[in-house]
Amino acid sequence: MSKGTLYLIPVPLSEGAEEASYTVFHKQVIDHIEEYIVENEKTARRFLKAAGFSKPQNTLVIHDFGKHVRNEVNYNELFRSIMAGRDMGLMSDAGCPGVADPGAEVVAEAHKRGVRVVPLVGPSSILLALMASGFTGQKFAFHGYLPIDKVERGRKIKDLENQSAREKQTQLFIETPFRNNTLFEELLKHLKKGTKLCIACNLTAPDEVVQTRSVAEWSNHKLDLHKKPTIFLIYVH
Repeated sequence: MSKGTLYLIPVPLSEGAEEASYTVFHKQVIDHIEEYIVENEKTARRFLKAAGFSKPQNTLVIHDFGKHVRNEVNYNELFRSIMAGRDMGLMSDAGCPGVADPGAEVVAEAHKRGVRVVPLVGPSSILLALMASGFTGQKFAFHGYLPIDKVERGRKIKDLENQSAREKQTQLFIETPFRNNTLFEELLKHLKKGTKLCIACNLTAPDEVVQTRSVAEWSNHKLDLHKKPTIFLIYVH
């Protein structure tokens, strides 16, 4: 018996951005699949409804892959349908499954089992921020979260700045949204005045902000990033 396919289905980054986030092919795939692995069931169901899922949602089989149950997942059970020939979808909380996202573990397991994996086109905050920053896209690195300890974080900021200068590489990282303003202030404190800093906040939302300035210029242009999903990028020309 042939195996099913695992479709990686991106989810909009913000409310109201559904039409800008999926293609006609998304709807075709979504209408076909009735079983999903998701990080957040509420988000997944809301997206499916907005994307035009035409069947009653009570017909869906939803597997929870959230942080509270992830370490207890039985992959034999999770992959039972797909090994029997039925297609499944994988959705993260927002953005692209597997990119700075725990869904990568599911994808890795699919490859181990010889399951075909098909990524669909969709929004990635990392790539959108890089596209809009004006920084080099030839060489870049995403570092996730910086250290929480202030001394270690200050050291890491300087290390990333030095690495950017040395390798001509764009550096991207994020912070827990309620700590964004603190990180922003620390970037202004530790980075050199001529280093370029891009702030990409609330991407795809109506109040989206993407601005690139030198650290010296940012000192006179403060932003309130509190509780707003933000990508930070630095680049040394």
